[in-house]
Order: sequence, then structure tokens, then C-alpha cells
Amino acid sequence: MHVGSGTPDVEKPKGLGVRHTQAVLMCLGLGLAYMMRVNISIAIVAMVDAAYGDDVFKWNVKIQSVILSSFSWGYFILQIPAGEMASRFGAKILVCVSIGLNAFLTLLTPLFAIYGGWQVVCACRFLQGLSQGFLFPCTHTLIGNWVPFEERSRLGTLIYAGTQIGATVTYIISGYIAAYINWQSIFYICGALGATWVGIYVAIGSSSPRVSKYINAKERDYILFSLGRTTETEYIKTPWKTILTSIPFLILIASHFGHTWGHWTLITLIPSYFAMVSKVDIKQNGLLSALPYLAIFVTSFPMGWLADMCTEKNWTSITVTRKIFNTIGYWGPAIMLIGLSYSPAGDVTVAVLFLCLAMALNAGSYAGYMLVHIDMAPNFAGQMMGITNSVANFLAIFAPLAAGQLLIDETSQSDWRKVFYMSVGIYFFTNLLFIIFGDCRRQSWNEGTDHEAIYNASRLSQVVGLNN
Repeated sequence: MHVGSGTPDVEKPKGLGVRHTQAVLMCLGLGLAYMMRVNISIAIVAMVDAAYGDDVFKWNVKIQSVILSSFSWGYFILQIPAGEMASRFGAKILVCVSIGLNAFLTLLTPLFAIYGGWQVVCACRFLQGLSQGFLFPCTHTLIGNWVPFEERSRLGTLIYAGTQIGATVTYIISGYIAAYINWQSIFYICGALGATWVGIYVAIGSSSPRVSKYINAKERDYILFSLGRTTETEYIKTPWKTILTSIPFLILIASHFGHTWGHWTLITLIPSYFAMVSKVDIKQNGLLSALPYLAIFVTSFPMGWLADMCTEKNWTSITVTRKIFNTIGYWGPAIMLIGLSYSPAGDVTVAVLFLCLAMALNAGSYAGYMLVHIDMAPNFAGQMMGITNSVANFLAIFAPLAAGQLLIDETSQSDWRKVFYMSVGIYFFTNLLFIIFGDCRRQSWNEGTDHEAIYNASRLSQVVGLNN
């Protein structure tokens, strides 16, 4: 792409650039954050079983459900201010504080469990959730600053696939760590890796191309022009009232909730399902629990690439593209969960197959609702992600708690069927709302009163066919 005279050279640079380095860093950062988020799902299986060490805890399924849900108690609180703070002050510092604090608390978790009990573990998880509240709003802000429109689906998918990398690695290694070393080492290793990443990101990470020390002028101009930011503009005041009364945005909140409920249910309950129903040991448990996340990691890249192709080639509009992939990401897993609920209780292979298919299809959501915030209003993507993620995760607090109430007998497949059907219903109806009422086109209130921003948005629309 090259634009005529009077504009900067915006020809797309060949090969990999600094934007790709930043995307990989963000991917790894989310991966490590997720390692520290989900490690307790495997560790808790060993923490309550005397076969895996002397430090065993007599926590029944309801206490375990409270521990697993306590992360969400804090997670939703700082989402909205995080988006606003990232827009005002830059996302880099907030991301470093978030992952750094998580690493510190992860390293201390074994001491909290042994000397403080489950209540202190819940407090620790609450603080971890509180600090991780910065991550998704800041990540959306970073994507909005770094990723050109033409590469949004593929690089956005790469970045958010980090969550699956983190979950996959954690599930694979945690069972072996607990079996051959001890459950405490699960937390020590995750915490150490998180601290190492912070050091690297402080050195080479950046909030935007404008302030990066490593980017060249050609790549910087390409990114800024693609995003409609050819001149530096002042901070645009967030139109909170307009955002909160926008019908497409309210539908986006519902869509985010549907994904979070179903996905969080799977994250927290997969290890317990295998342990209680399929009767597998912790080493097998970790590996089997990891396979679905490996599946979504593998399928996320071709889906992101295909979504970009649909818009670049004008095969479908941005709204139709997002709805197609969101439907794959919601209704596909819903069908697979129904299959899982009726699979033979003792047949681990069939159960894993259904879970892998559910998670593989769930990758569609990364090219679906997940990027709609940036499509609708890139100037306020962080703030919007803060709102939708806050509401979604506040409501998702009740997912593991509801499971704890439904699982009267945690070894009963019929009780687990109730849990899965609850997620199926939420997947179905929230996506149906998105299909009927969702709108992913650039919203007029994205530009505020900044006339230069309005001009840039108009030029961007002409160059890349943004509103096709």
C-alpha cells in the first residue's frame, strides 16, 4: 500500500518488524498471567490429596469452589479505571505492575496456604485477580496502538492466544511437578517466570510506536497511518454516557459475558471433572486438561488469518465477519458440551475429544467479539474492554459457585451434565443477541470533538475500506 503525494510514505514494510516483537511480548505476557491464574486448578487436586505430600488440606468441594472463584472477586473491580488509565498514561507501566505483583503473590501462595489456611489463599487470589484487572484493557489499548487495521485479526489472535499457551503449559507441567517434586513448586516456577518477563518487557516493551526506541520511521508511519493517527492528537475525553447507551456496545457486553461464563467454567472445572468422573491420576489429569488448550492455540491462527482475508478481499463486511467467527466460537462449543455430557463416563478418550473440539471451535471468538471493541472505537478500546470484561467477570463469579451447588455428587455424570447445559444455554442466547443486534462498524462517537481525528478516520476509511 502506498498513498500519493502530500502524505508520508506508508508502504507496508517487508518482513517482520517491531510491531511483531511487541505482539509476541504481549502474547507471552498474557500466557504467564494465565499460568498464574489457572495453576491452582491443578495444584488444588494435589493439595487435598495426601498422596502428593505431607501438606494436605481438608477442603471439601464447596471450599475448593470458593477458592477457585476468589480470583474473579477482585478481577472485575479495576477493569474500568484500567482502560482509562492506559489511555491517559500508557499501558506499559500498568502491565508491568500487574504481572509483577502476580508473580510476587504466586511465589508466596504456598506459605499462605500452609500457615494461613484457605481464607488467606482466597485473599491472595483476590489480590491477584485485582491486579490482573489491568491486563485485558491494557492489551486492547496496546493492540489499538500497535496493530495496523489490515493485520488486526491475525496479530490480535496471536496476542490473545497467549492465554491458551499459558493454560496449556501449566496443565501439562503442573501434574508432573506435583507428582515428582511437590505442589509448592508449581507456584514457585510460575512466579519466577512471571518476574523474568517483567524484566524483559521493561527493557524492550513500549506503549505505542510513537515512544518506541527501536522502531524505524517507515514502520512507525505505516502503523500510524493505518490507524488514522498521522498527527499526534491530544487526549480525547471518554464519552462515557454515549458508550453506555450504545445498543451495539450493550450487546457486546452480553457477548463477552457469554464467552467468559463458558470459558471460565471449562478452565476451572476440567481438572476436577477428569479426577472425579474419569478417575485419572494427576499426571494424566494435567496432560489431558492441556489438550483442549493446545487445540484452541492451533486453530486460532488460521481463523485469525481467514478473518483478515474476509475483510481484506471484501468477501464480507467487518460486522458479518465478526458474527460468522463468533458463531463458530460459541455455538460450536455448545454442541460439543452437549456431546461431552452424554459421553461414557469411563471413556476418557471420548471426553477429551469433545473437549478438544469445543476449545478448538472456541478459537473463533478471538476473531469475533474479542476485537469488536477496537473495530467500534479504537480510541476507547481499553475503556470499552474494561467495561465489558468487568461486567462479564463479575457475573462469571457465579460460574464455579453455581457448579458447586449443582454438583451434589461430584462423581456423578448427571450432576456434571447440569453444569454443562447451563453453559450451553448461555453460549446460545448471548451469541443469538450478537447475531441479531451486533454492529461492528466504526462508531461516530469514537472521534470525540477532535477534527484532525475525524479527518484521519475519513482517510483511513478510503484507504482500507474500513466500513465495508
